[in-house]
Amino acid sequence: MPFNNELTEELNLILKFPNKSLMQGLKVRNDADPTRVAAAKRLFDKGIVSQPDGGYLTDLGHDLAEHVSVIQSALTHSG
Repeated sequence: MPFNNELTEELNLILKFPNKSLMQGLKVRNDADPTRVAAAKRLFDKGIVSQPDGGYLTDLGHDLAEHVSVIQSALTHSG
């Protein structure tokens, strides 16, 4: 299954979470781009973030963030 627009938006949102500390989160405001608001809600529904508007990454979210970061790095850096 290829990455569709919704999945891409979710992956991009995961990349926006701070990765230096487990005590930092992200809030997606209600007046943000509707696609970002919807992505945050889907991530919450999947158990990846702690709140429908972002919050903190769950344990699953931290694991996914590491993988997403590796994928992004591998695909954006030519060797």
